[in-house]
Amino acid sequence: MTRAVVFDLWDTLVDFDPELSRGFTHRLADRLGRDRGEFEQLWLESRSVRDTGPLGEYLTSLGVEEDAREELVSTRRDWARRALVPRAGAVETLGELRARGLRTGLLSVCSDDVPAVWAETRLHGLFDAEIFSCDVGLRKPDPRIYLLTCERLEVEPAEALFVGDGANDELAGAERVGMRAALIHRPGQEPIWAEAREFRGPWLTSVPEVLNLL
Repeated sequence: MTRAVVFDLWDTLVDFDPELSRGFTHRLADRLGRDRGEFEQLWLESRSVRDTGPLGEYLTSLGVEEDAREELVSTRRDWARRALVPRAGAVETLGELRARGLRTGLLSVCSDDVPAVWAETRLHGLFDAEIFSCDVGLRKPDPRIYLLTCERLEVEPAEALFVGDGANDELAGAERVGMRAALIHRPGQEPIWAEAREFRGPWLTSVPEVLNLL
């Protein structure tokens, strides 16, 4: 019996705009006097560091001075505010899940700009447990982050459904701890991640379709 539904954030409940993110990376590269292409690669390779600790500390490790660091952290938070717009039907689906007596969880791999502005978004207050990787120092598919989410929701893994786009091997990670999993992808498009294209569980193209799995 399903007692809780846990959602990924990016490309699940909200769209991730790579161009918007790239604009921030280019601004950071320019501020540091670095080549944009080379710095963009460094930024991608360092994601595990940025997603498990304070963004400001990571910027310091790159040699960013204090004044510039505060400016860039503020800029990144502005980016998050613009980006954290719920997909169609997301808010309503979360409300319906709660109306049906199910618990709702958020499990996101993200840097700390997301929790910093979370209270300003339309998704705030719609979850019984919110787990941000930057806060707990763990990333998907580490089994501990799924188990922590279930613990905070007060359910067993077998009682929880995880919904995500398949990044970070998250679907298989959920299944390995005993959760059910469902893939969400954009209609008319293949899943972004290669491993997700091999996923044999349910495939969804909108958030409201989650209700059909309960």
